[in-house]
Amino acid sequence: MGKVNRMITIEQANQEPMLCSGHAACPGCLDALSARHILSAMGPNTMAVIPPSCMAIIAGAQPFSSLRIPVYQPTLEAAAAAATGLRRALDAQGKHETHVIVLAGDGGTYDIGFQCLSSAAERNEDFIYFCLDNEGYMNTGAQKSSSTPHFARTGSTPAGKTSRKKNLTEIMAAHRVPYVATASVGHLPDLLRKVDKVKGMRGTRIITLLIPCMDGWGVADDAGLTTARYAVESGAFPLYEIEDGHRYTLNHTTKTRPVADYLGLQRRYRNLSRADIETLQAEIDEGWSTLQERVANSQRKLHA
Repeated sequence: MGKVNRMITIEQANQEPMLCSGHAACPGCLDALSARHILSAMGPNTMAVIPPSCMAIIAGAQPFSSLRIPVYQPTLEAAAAAATGLRRALDAQGKHETHVIVLAGDGGTYDIGFQCLSSAAERNEDFIYFCLDNEGYMNTGAQKSSSTPHFARTGSTPAGKTSRKKNLTEIMAAHRVPYVATASVGHLPDLLRKVDKVKGMRGTRIITLLIPCMDGWGVADDAGLTTARYAVESGAFPLYEIEDGHRYTLNHTTKTRPVADYLGLQRRYRNLSRADIETLQAEIDEGWSTLQERVANSQRKLHA
C-alpha cells in the first residue's frame, strides 16, 4: 500500500464499500455511515479491532461479519492492547503494509479502555484508533460515560449530568503521539482527508468522530447528519488536528450558530432551562477561545 500521495475523493471512497448491507445498525445510524466511509478509505489491506460497542453489534459475529476485512473482537478494556499485538504479529510476518485500526466507542475509549490506550500511546504503538463517540453507553441503555456532555439526560443521569465532558483529544495529544484529531461524517471531505493523512503515518494515531445516537440522544431518524453538522457549526464539537502534541490546526474556523440550535434537535436536552443553555454557551465559547489561542500560538512557533 505505502503512503498515499493523493486525496481520496468522496466518489472514490464510495466505489469499494467495505461494510455490507444487512447489518444490525439502527435506522439512520451514523456509526454505520461513519464506518462505511472509514473502511472504504482504508481499503482492503486492513485489519480491525472492535471491542464491545454499537460497532461490535453492527460488525456481527464471525464468520458472518458485515465487514469485508478481518475483525478481532477483544474485551472492552483491551482494544489498544489487542491492536498492539496484532500489529507486532503482522510485522513479524513481514506484512508491514497491512493497516491495523481500532473501531471503538467512547465507553471503551474514554472510560474502560483508557488505561490501555494511554499505555499504548506512551509507547507510540503503530495503529490507527477511531473512537466512534456517541457520548454514552448507548448499547446497554444509554447510560452516561465520561464523554457525556454537561446537563445531558441519560439512563443514569435522568436529571442531567452534573459534570463536563472529558477532553480526550487534548489528553491524548499530551502523550505526544504523532497525530490526534476530531472528525465528523457530517463534514465528509475533512474526514476522508484525515483518514488519507494517517494512512501515510506511523505510530499511534487517534481520530474521534462524533456519532449522534438516534435513540440515546432522542434525534429523529433522518436528522443524524444535521445534528452532526450543528455540533460543528455551534462549536460544541470543533474539528481540529494536533500533530506531535503541539502543532494545532483548526479545520472549521468559524462558529455560525448558537448552541441552542444544536440542543433543540435532541430529546436529552428537552426542557433545559435558559440559565443552563447560557451556561453551556459560555462553556463552548470558553473552549473555542482556548482552542483558537492554541492554534495561533502553534502557528507563531511554526513561523518563528
